[in-house]
Amino acid sequence: MHSNNFSISTDKSKLDLAMIHDFLKNSYWSKDIPIAVVEKSIANSFCFGVYKDNKQVGFARVITDYATFAYLADVFILESYRGQGLGKWLVKSILEHAELQGLRKWLLGTRNAHELYRQYGFQKLAIPEIYMEISNPNIYKR
Repeated sequence: MHSNNFSISTDKSKLDLAMIHDFLKNSYWSKDIPIAVVEKSIANSFCFGVYKDNKQVGFARVITDYATFAYLADVFILESYRGQGLGKWLVKSILEHAELQGLRKWLLGTRNAHELYRQYGFQKLAIPEIYMEISNPNIYKR
């Protein structure tokens, strides 16, 4: 997938682990995450990188069984590349990817990007009382 000088790839060998880790360890959702955990999460997810020429400027991963369910996680565009529609392009590319069609349920969590995701059909949980969670927000601070 290409647009102007940008591309999106699912080739994990192209991912810049150091850049991804640097962003995630400073994000509100995975503060202080160890690099080994980022590596393991990438190894066990369907990953998407956004590139300007050959430099990675964005990332997202999908945790999925490729048949019924997907969880969209760790979506970001580096701050200096925001405002160019790259986040929208990334989310659209993920949702339209051939290997992710026909899924019964998609989930994600976001503190501040609800409007972005609403454009692609995400909405509040229809029946929130049926969902449960185990939450360990400070797990990486131990």
